Amino acid sequence: MWLGHNNGDMAFNVPDHYKPRETRFWVDEEGQKWRSFGTMCWLTNLDISKRHEELILYNSYDPDKYRSYDNFDAIDVGKVSEIPTDFGGVMGVPLGFLTKHNPEQFEIVGITKTWFGMASKKYPTQTQVSSNGSRSQVSKLNDGAAIKLDAPPSNKTYYMVDGEIFIQTYPRILIRSKGVAA
Repeated sequence: MWLGHNNGDMAFNVPDHYKPRETRFWVDEEGQKWRSFGTMCWLTNLDISKRHEELILYNSYDPDKYRSYDNFDAIDVGKVSEIPTDFGGVMGVPLGFLTKHNPEQFEIVGITKTWFGMASKKYPTQTQVSSNGSRSQVSKLNDGAAIKLDAPPSNKTYYMVDGEIFIQTYPRILIRSKGVAA
């Protein structure tokens, strides 16, 4: 099963009795009521042509540009458009990658949330420092990809473990390029 066509923001006409909403609701010039949803996707097992479109890549791998995860042997790629052309290892990419995935070009290795036993490190209890400065004891770094920093980020939640500073990324799809040797 994979993503089909028309993923993302979708609009649906709704019955006349549908109550107006403050967001993502409108009435067109003919009086038809509409609602839209920004996180919709169609799944299919049909072999559609979109599934075989090659993702054109422009960036070269630069270890100073791509941060590595501390708890998994992979790099973090913040945007699908920034996937490097010449990196053969595992990359963590945003979930939006699924709309561009070509199985002939990339192998999906896993996902950073829940890990399925793939994490290479387990952290002891961490001190979470929220963007407002409040502190709490948590174990959140064990739930996803962690990136070690040299200094605390400003106005962003971070985690402290034994004097080291970490941030956690949003969930990432773990992929590997099929055209580049590891």
